[in-house]
Amino acid sequence: MADTAAIRLRRGEGRAFKAGGPWIYDNEIGEIAGSPADGDLVRIEDYNGYPLGVGFLNRASTIAVRVLSRKADTVIDGAFLERRVRAAWQYRKDTVDTSSCRIIFGEADFLPGLVVDKFADVLVVESLALGIDRLKQAILDILVKVLAEDGIAIRGIYERSDAKVRLKEGMERVKGFLSPPFDPVVEIVENGIRYLVDVAEGQKTGFFLDQKYNRLAIQPLAKDGKVLDCFTHTGAFALNAAKGGAKEVLGVDASQLGVDQATRNAALNGMSGRVRFECHDVFELLPRLEREGERFDLVILDPPAFTKSRASVKKAVTGYREINLRGMRLVKNGGYLATCSCSHFMTPELFAKTIGEAARDARRRLRQVEYRTQSPDHPVLWGADQSLYLKFYIFQVVEEA
Repeated sequence: MADTAAIRLRRGEGRAFKAGGPWIYDNEIGEIAGSPADGDLVRIEDYNGYPLGVGFLNRASTIAVRVLSRKADTVIDGAFLERRVRAAWQYRKDTVDTSSCRIIFGEADFLPGLVVDKFADVLVVESLALGIDRLKQAILDILVKVLAEDGIAIRGIYERSDAKVRLKEGMERVKGFLSPPFDPVVEIVENGIRYLVDVAEGQKTGFFLDQKYNRLAIQPLAKDGKVLDCFTHTGAFALNAAKGGAKEVLGVDASQLGVDQATRNAALNGMSGRVRFECHDVFELLPRLEREGERFDLVILDPPAFTKSRASVKKAVTGYREINLRGMRLVKNGGYLATCSCSHFMTPELFAKTIGEAARDARRRLRQVEYRTQSPDHPVLWGADQSLYLKFYIFQVVEEA
């Protein structure tokens, strides 16, 4: 970072950043000093020149600066990156089962725009910002070294930087090996259940680690019951229900690829006799099951994000209300509903309101068993609202008397 490279905020701007937010938007910047290129480090200054930190500049993005440090004199070098990586790994060792986990969660680990998931002895990296992309290899080299110190030998690294959001950073979407090629189908164990994870072709980085302990939470509710798992993806909730002692589990997904993967995972765990997977549009299936008189002891709703922008929130609310209403009507009186939203733009307050409206329309009463968020390896950084995205409720569903 050149000493002269700096951005200066407009008077009165940067309120979210000053409250702990990790970003500065393009319309908050009054001037840029020096001649920094996009992706370069810049000093962050208030409107009066007061130093506020250091971050990556990218004029191509609405998020013009991603904050690396709130100390303006911080030297961003190998030692700095190693401190960040070591802190991230230590936190996972303190809080979660690390056999498979998210080791780096972008802004919440103070490495903005970078995600690294560990699946057994394979790393999957997703780089979503120009500045961090330039440091990606250095960070991975450090991470491999740090893991080796704990006796963990990484046999391969795969990049899944193929999200559309990269285009907003002026970057191309890319995927492929960052190490000598290896079999991208990796076997992992989570909650005592074995899965085959396709890190090259699966959704996102191949497997949704953020629901690890939410899946565990539904196990006791499934005992001796009949379970419906909607939007099953690789079958994780369905298999946890079976492990919890469910007599019969139906998992459904609109993706035949997902259904095939889930079916393989059931066979891998010797659960094929109690768990079956079918390819359906959930919005079409739920009303049909209701008409046919089907009822379940436990219904699980784990949909993809119905909204990825504020502009489409209203439409998303309609979708969440519909599936929750239909799901509640399929629950036996006194049975259970597990329902979630993984969209950041569906706020906790709005999600709760939407579920409440669905319950009224379905003429059901809800007794909240528990409310959960994402697994601790996806930490929620206070002040960085976007780091909280997963909302997960378990309810007992009671028919109105």
